Amino acid sequence: MDQNELEQRRKAATPRGVSVMYDFYASKAENATLWDEQGREFIDFTAGIAVLNTGHRHPKVVEAVKAQLDLFTHTAYQVVPYASYVTLAERLNTLAPIDGAAKTTFFTTGAEAVENAVKIARSATGRSGVITFSGAFHGRTLLTMALTGKVLPYKKGFGPFPGSVFHARYPNAQQGVSVEEALESIEYLFRADISPQDVAAIVFEPIQGEGGFNIAPQAFVDGLRTICDQHGILLVADEVQSGFARTGKMFAMEYYGSTKADLITMAKSLGGGLPISGLVGRAEVMDAPEPGGLGGTYAGNPLAVASALAVLNIIEEEQLCERAQKLGAELVEVLQQAKSGCPAMIDIRARGSMVAVEFNDPQTGKPSAEITRRYQKAALDAGLMLLSCGVHGNVIRFLYPLTIPDAQFKQALGILQQVLKD
Repeated sequence: MDQNELEQRRKAATPRGVSVMYDFYASKAENATLWDEQGREFIDFTAGIAVLNTGHRHPKVVEAVKAQLDLFTHTAYQVVPYASYVTLAERLNTLAPIDGAAKTTFFTTGAEAVENAVKIARSATGRSGVITFSGAFHGRTLLTMALTGKVLPYKKGFGPFPGSVFHARYPNAQQGVSVEEALESIEYLFRADISPQDVAAIVFEPIQGEGGFNIAPQAFVDGLRTICDQHGILLVADEVQSGFARTGKMFAMEYYGSTKADLITMAKSLGGGLPISGLVGRAEVMDAPEPGGLGGTYAGNPLAVASALAVLNIIEEEQLCERAQKLGAELVEVLQQAKSGCPAMIDIRARGSMVAVEFNDPQTGKPSAEITRRYQKAALDAGLMLLSCGVHGNVIRFLYPLTIPDAQFKQALGILQQVLKD
């Protein structure tokens, strides 16, 4: 198929608001490799935006989906339930770092998981207010856009947004925001904008995804838990991007020891490429809505549930948490070696295989999306696909499948070394 012709068809048939990063079209993919319509081969360090921790078309995912396809594709769980949904919920209740008994429910997208976390928090507390953070990304629906702390490209022209949503500051060393200042910004909201007795939930990302892979310090998470306990507020951890072995733990919240969230959202790599999201939380909180208050026509689709169960098996059997630690350490070593010869690189952030580098213009000292794009293009020209992120678009994040073969990973690191050197 002619690529130029296909591009013209895309522009004529689909709205410009659905932007496309690359100018080629996927033909097939396997594990960490993607081929385009022209037969060109790329190493995929984007993983469909953190969806493919277990790689493209893992054989066990394919097998599980095919087996379910032979049984049934849809009943709507709220109409006729199926055992696999219950099994998946039971497994996640056991795995999630939640205090006491836990319960899980499923949806289709990450935004749905976050919206339902807010619904449940409001139902459980009888309050309406929600506090989120600068640089946060929680989805593209009206409520989750309100929760998101980045205007372009997500929020421009789409308001007004739902009310009772307030943004505090997230700790960020590069932007000069300390843990103390971030926590104080919440206290300032209590004095200036909303009484803590009116706040249902504080929603935060243990590692900000679109915000630039900023890692929440232990003292910050401890402080959030203290504030929530003091005022009867529920703490919601958005793990849509950080979950399922990416950080070297099943959930990033495991890094915070005894400090736990009341609710945890999940999506992306849970489904191994199929659309499914979930919400796990303390049983008494999850039970707050009345029967019928939660659900969705496609929520917990049986094909996606089958895939998710296979994903959990793969993570355990192939020891992907341990592998995430190993691969992440190798990548960080390469980045640290390159940093001395790359004046634009100002920071390396990593937790397991959730790794990112940030670039500023060496002349001005300001964040540079242009330099970041140049590195991306040079990598792509050499066959390596990379994603950017960050409020200023000056961060490259590395989202390779954790199942990537060692030889291919070393090949990708070689490309990265050359790109950063040049």
